[in-house]
Amino acid sequence: MSAATSTPLDLASFKNEPYIDFTKPENAAKMKAALAHVKSELGKEYPLYVAGERRTTNAKLSSLNPSRPSEVVGVHYKGSEQDAREAVEAAYAYFPVWAAVPMRDRAAMAAQVADIIRRRKYEFDAWLVVEAGKTWNEAEADVAEAIDFCEYYARQAVLLAAPDPLVQLPGERDEMLYLPLGVGIVIPPWNFPLAILLGMTIAALVTGNTVVIKPSSDTPTVAAKFAEALLEAGFPPRSFSLLVGSGAAIGDVLVSHPKTRFISFTGSRDVGLHINELAAKTPKGQVWIKRVVAEMGGKDAIIVDADADLEQAAAGVVASAFGFQGQKCSACSRAIVHEAIYDRLLERIQAKTDALTVGPSDDFANYMGPVINAKAKDSILNYIEVGQKEGRLVTGGATAPGEGYFIRPTVIADIDAKARLFQEEIFGPVLAVTKARDFDHALELANDSEYGLTGAVYSNNRTHVEKARRQFFVGNLYINRKCTGAMVGAHPFGGFNMSGTDSKAGGPDYLLQFVQAKSIAEKIG
Repeated sequence: MSAATSTPLDLASFKNEPYIDFTKPENAAKMKAALAHVKSELGKEYPLYVAGERRTTNAKLSSLNPSRPSEVVGVHYKGSEQDAREAVEAAYAYFPVWAAVPMRDRAAMAAQVADIIRRRKYEFDAWLVVEAGKTWNEAEADVAEAIDFCEYYARQAVLLAAPDPLVQLPGERDEMLYLPLGVGIVIPPWNFPLAILLGMTIAALVTGNTVVIKPSSDTPTVAAKFAEALLEAGFPPRSFSLLVGSGAAIGDVLVSHPKTRFISFTGSRDVGLHINELAAKTPKGQVWIKRVVAEMGGKDAIIVDADADLEQAAAGVVASAFGFQGQKCSACSRAIVHEAIYDRLLERIQAKTDALTVGPSDDFANYMGPVINAKAKDSILNYIEVGQKEGRLVTGGATAPGEGYFIRPTVIADIDAKARLFQEEIFGPVLAVTKARDFDHALELANDSEYGLTGAVYSNNRTHVEKARRQFFVGNLYINRKCTGAMVGAHPFGGFNMSGTDSKAGGPDYLLQFVQAKSIAEKIG
């Protein structure tokens, strides 16, 4: 184990990373200093990283600050199809070497990454504020979750290296080993550009796989900073590659390569289905069925029952709908409310929404920052226009002032279950509110979706709560609390249906998706 790893790698010692309290003046001062440091590095160029080799190309990509799109955060060299093929080949060549490293040594490196990010926490927070448009608190939650993934998966890997014993037949020694799969392609999203990127990558590396990372084109600088942490923690230079580029240019090459063994993806439904379809093909020279681990979004609902605490429910709905501008796959985009309390709850939701501040995410006073880019802004505004035809605008419905991609939090009531606003994932600060006749009707409405990621129920009726536990068809169900903010170790995360493969990230089963089990029976005596 690395000398810098301060705690033993046993599950009992795992604790979720505490959040920085930015209301304390000394912490706010540190965050402002980190932002100043990060802004001094804006516009820096970042080469490709292919198995230890830094490369430059003729094509470049600039990531922008969504709060100030005139500000270039980082300039990144874009990979070609040839770069992609060579990255997979290099990962395949190094795989036997990395797979032979003892699990505990790999786990120590993962824990070391946690130490490094913890030490550089304010800096990583600042990069997320500047490149992803996260507010201070949302950035802090992202970085803390990344640390949690490192610590938790390191401990789970140690457990995986010593699995529970099998039944021992007379005259035999019977055992099960978990072996790494091979070369993995990691395709993370822009909305959790550190936590999800790190979680998928560390899970693959700690179990002995080599990886090629293709970060989002909106947040490649955060990925480059993460790569620095991997190398500093002792992960071998050839154990991973970092390739920036569009999915059309290099993504399909990485997924379809015959030496790719698995793909770990988080993103939209359409891209996820395309990856799954492409991975299902077996090109010449491929000797396995590729594994796809996919998380593909949601259309999440919060049910508010007739006897719910209305103040608590309104606060949970607003926090779930508008935290990080609604750009979470777990965000509440549908509030389904019992008709007996519909108007009263809507009044509370409106009041709490109207109190939210919108502006540049580097200003701690703002609850909401920008949406990620101009394309997202246009798409969300189009949905708002559609929603005003499908229902009644309660509040919002327009842009907010400033250079950035700012949209006011928007609530649209009286939405029918067949409306686009009820059925389609928007990925922005738009909440559809729908009236239910009773609790059974509310459950029926909540389940009327092709997705099944998160959901919540606010109710003090135990019979209704138990019915939701059985019949609310989502991967992550929350009772009398918001539907966002899954915590590593406590809330294994992943959804049903078009929300993906129910991967349960941050849970005890997650690492099993990156290994294959080998049963060995040896005759003795």
